[in-house]
Amino acid sequence: MPDPDPACAPQLDVLVQSPLWSGAAGIEDLLRRALEAAARELVPRSCGELAVVLTDDATIRSLNRAWRGIDAPTNVLAFPAARSAHPQAHFGDIVIAYETADAEAAAAGKPLGDHVAHLGVHGFLHLLGYDHLADNEATKMEALECAVLARLGIADPYRAARDPDPHG
Repeated sequence: MPDPDPACAPQLDVLVQSPLWSGAAGIEDLLRRALEAAARELVPRSCGELAVVLTDDATIRSLNRAWRGIDAPTNVLAFPAARSAHPQAHFGDIVIAYETADAEAAAAGKPLGDHVAHLGVHGFLHLLGYDHLADNEATKMEALECAVLARLGIADPYRAARDPDPHG
């Protein structure tokens, strides 16, 4: 893989739309570091732009209903931008819902920041065209997510699913 262009880091905007996120100290910084690591790893010569919206379940439910026809909240949605030959291309937008992300992190016994970093990287991969509908696609996507997160010291988010009994 070519070395990243140091003058060419992604421009990342994090927009906090819900006050629920105000108690999640350090989330924005960790999310930025995760997405910058993903961009360096997966698109090393790109100077693209990326927007992340931190919102609530009601807002993401509305988006999920409008864009996917699913009338339920979800943890993360990704909206890829139109492809462009311009070097400052916009990758797209990622939207993350607080209540769903918080409940998932609590259920998995992991820090909310780690889970949000994972959701951000997962959403970024969707912006790049990755998907997880077929098993082989899911395996590739999960491996990329884990590699990026490991560089940040974040544990494998899929470990429990692969090894439900770590003592057995």
